[in-house]
Amino acid sequence: MKNEARLITAILVVSYSTAFVLPARTTQNFIVKKSARSVPWLSSEQRMSTVLEPIQKPIDKDDKTEVELKEEETMATQESPDSAEDSIANEKKSYLDDGFVFGLEGSGLERPKGKVATLVVEGDSLETKPYQVALVSATLISHFLFAGHSFLQLIQNNGGNVVVSLVTALAVSLSSYILADFGSGVLHWSVDNYGNGRTPIMGGIIAAFQGHHSAPWTITDRGFCNNVYKLCIPFGIPTMALINLISGPSTTLFYAVFCTMEILSQEFHKWSHTAKGKLPLWVVKLQDLGITVGRQPHALHHSAPYEGYYCIISGICNTFLDKIGFFRRLEHVIYRLNGVESNAWKLDPALKARTLSGDYSWQPISASRV
Repeated sequence: MKNEARLITAILVVSYSTAFVLPARTTQNFIVKKSARSVPWLSSEQRMSTVLEPIQKPIDKDDKTEVELKEEETMATQESPDSAEDSIANEKKSYLDDGFVFGLEGSGLERPKGKVATLVVEGDSLETKPYQVALVSATLISHFLFAGHSFLQLIQNNGGNVVVSLVTALAVSLSSYILADFGSGVLHWSVDNYGNGRTPIMGGIIAAFQGHHSAPWTITDRGFCNNVYKLCIPFGIPTMALINLISGPSTTLFYAVFCTMEILSQEFHKWSHTAKGKLPLWVVKLQDLGITVGRQPHALHHSAPYEGYYCIISGICNTFLDKIGFFRRLEHVIYRLNGVESNAWKLDPALKARTLSGDYSWQPISASRV
């Protein structure tokens, strides 16, 4: 049973790592036009000669061919190196460009005035589609069936002792619930800090999470199925079917709860952005009890450089992970492996300097930053 649990845990850890392992140093943060000024060993005269080729002798306009006249016209209208560099600096980037970080000038996204719903992913919509309802319904029903079947197997394995089986199931479910909160934090941190819209597999989720910082209230306009359906892909039926095939009842129950919580995490996330008066009383009660992440705790995450409070199921793991510098340590390891900086570092050079010096200590986010 332990070996099976380790195998399944390894599979999910690999899936969480996808978003920050894929970025490579071969991708460029900016598209730079080639010019003679980028060649440091040329003299100023040589650099200019590569831009405007001198005419060796006067040529009568009547003696020039049509092709030569077109070339001369092109050269006359060609922008100078200085103007070319200025135009590059002024080019805005979108979530599809490498190096996109919300909060940096030129990101391509602007924080709208007022709580206006803003979509950053091409083709995204706030409208709930039938296929989203079908996917979410089938996934949650299947997870419930996997959990129920696992409980019946536990009763059978315990010789029909329902009490022992129930205690076991509750213990497994509670541990899964807590670790799911930790898992939501790792996923949230990875997509907030690494990759972009072009990252394979995770690109859409990365763009959505990073763009979420520009208009966090947009999530409150989404229906349940529209909000959570994307998470039904990594945590859906194929994943649970494989786990059920190769593991026992306790492991299957653990991951049935785990995957369900990860899917629902986006809805809990939505609640944390919804005004208290617009939430059902039972949801407010869950938040007050700390069963789902609350509005005030999650608001601390939405303060540049977005370096903490990543867990979005209950948030129970946030304080511990932030105090031990868990995410700063991961960022340092990743930087050593491939030289990729986290987005939090790009937004806060002081945070980068502290982390690289080995100082992973947590500096609480003050209410004034929210």
